[in-house]
Amino acid sequence: MKETDFKFSASVIAWPLLFLLAIWVVFWFEIRFKVSLYDYGIYPRTLSGMKGIVFSPFLHGNLEHLYNNSIPLFFLVMALRYFYREQSLQVLVLGILLSGFGTWLIGRESMHIGASGLIYVLVSFIFFKGIQSGYYRLVALSLTIVVLYGGMVWYLFPSAEQNISWEGHMAGFITGFLLSYFIKTQDYQKPIKYDWERPDFDPSQDPFMKHFDEQGNFAPPPKPDPMEQQYSYFISNLPVIYFLKDSKEENGNPPSPDSMKSSETQ
Repeated sequence: MKETDFKFSASVIAWPLLFLLAIWVVFWFEIRFKVSLYDYGIYPRTLSGMKGIVFSPFLHGNLEHLYNNSIPLFFLVMALRYFYREQSLQVLVLGILLSGFGTWLIGRESMHIGASGLIYVLVSFIFFKGIQSGYYRLVALSLTIVVLYGGMVWYLFPSAEQNISWEGHMAGFITGFLLSYFIKTQDYQKPIKYDWERPDFDPSQDPFMKHFDEQGNFAPPPKPDPMEQQYSYFISNLPVIYFLKDSKEENGNPPSPDSMKSSETQ
């Protein structure tokens, strides 16, 4: 896993929007046509109740129930798609099926509906997978999940509120934990800055490491001999002409031919 593995694309926004659109359209359909799809929820340990394993995440009892699940679903699916692009579809599909099946096994004899089980799958998977990776971005994401959704842990156990399916929450949390272990992601690879960080690094061939003896003592190399200073002189082959002036020339009189001498030098 590298920095370049995290890429923003249209699917990061499209996936959560499509999921929200699906659950809101189902709710609108029930209100608009005055029908109830309540029977398509999970009824534990019955053959007819198994159809709810697939359909229950798209069913909600009222507008408040739907609203409370929509916001965390949007951000969690978006985070899943951005940070775990290759595993996102597998986590969503298996998360729905396994958490639904777990609810069907351990749930009370009542109808269980809602996407809260999937929310617990995503919270659990993102948290545990980030801690397991050891990659600082994913660990930071795990800590963010704890800050935002840490209070959800109280709904994993039997509550005084009878209308809350704590069994679905527990099944979703366990499912996310198991998926974080069994769905493999690439190991984080720290960027290589130095030669000694490479897996094929051979200390015996490194020029610097050769200055250490068998006991690990540093033996500095001998000082190089001082280089003799070399000087270069400017040499010109062009002739140089000198003009000699007498006192009459200095008084403004033109110089005589006899007073002008020339010489050449190399």
